[in-house]
Amino acid sequence: MANKQPEGMAAYYPFFARLTETSLAHWLEHLPADLRAWEQQRQHGDARKWHRLLAQLPDHKAAHINLKDHVQIGDARELEAGQIARIEGLLQQLMPWRKGPFDLFGVHIDTEWRSDWKWDRLASHITPLQGRTVLDIGCGSGYHLWRMLGAGADLAVGIDPSHLFVAQFRAIRSFVPEALARNIELLPLGIEHMPKLTAFDTVFSMGVLYHRRSPIDFLQQCIDQLRPGGELVLETLVIDGDVNQVLVPGSRYAQMPNVWFIPSSSALVHWLERLGMHHVRVVDETVTSCDEQRRTAWMESQSLADFLDPNDHSRTIEGYPAPKRAVLLATKPL
Repeated sequence: MANKQPEGMAAYYPFFARLTETSLAHWLEHLPADLRAWEQQRQHGDARKWHRLLAQLPDHKAAHINLKDHVQIGDARELEAGQIARIEGLLQQLMPWRKGPFDLFGVHIDTEWRSDWKWDRLASHITPLQGRTVLDIGCGSGYHLWRMLGAGADLAVGIDPSHLFVAQFRAIRSFVPEALARNIELLPLGIEHMPKLTAFDTVFSMGVLYHRRSPIDFLQQCIDQLRPGGELVLETLVIDGDVNQVLVPGSRYAQMPNVWFIPSSSALVHWLERLGMHHVRVVDETVTSCDEQRRTAWMESQSLADFLDPNDHSRTIEGYPAPKRAVLLATKPL
């Protein structure tokens, strides 16, 4: 049986209903209009094709789900071999898959990023997510949203304006029973479309800050989504150096054209403290390896190994320090 997928605004009606049960109910004053504007102005040329692909997925809700150790939805014994092959073939048409990995009924989506490694680096440091409402800014296809649910979050909301990421997220969620699916949503919005909600218990921003032309304003926008006493989890590129050290690369950094500011960890701590955040601390710094970000069968274009100096992997191809990422935590004052 085909998997009937609601279209347009109708796809968000269950989420609107879910919001009325939470401290985020006031978001409904803005959210429907913001989503309608996105639908009218920012539709991707392949959006209809992707919707048709989702409708061809088998209509089956997984009996076996594990979100605590990884993202495993369904067991291969739940479906016939032909159905599993159909799932694999359809999901391959939603390439490239960048954030993951995912396991669906025995189909292993080996994404470009080992996002589970990033989660493992921060999970033991953050305030436990049990019963919390969580926002993930720039969430990609939503891998970490599933891990947040697995860690006990009551509601996990991601925002990312990419239509492909929305399609990938919906493909995964289509196999999840309603009792779980109602607690997770990906909205096709950027942080600039978010009103000052002051309501989330935890806000995550992972891999976004260096893409923003005004990093201080972006950090304030993240803080504006937190309730008093809430926690900001910030993961971003950093360089070595003191509190005044910030790299502003040229037209490209590791072949990325939209990288603006890469501060030191100490500078990031200073920025967050200047914005009034408390208990700011760095809990992890890790150089990104070519095992963590790499080309795979599910992401066939260039990846990190192609962006580093072939003779010196401590430098990018442009001569800058190779990617290093830090995780910082900060608490919004009461």
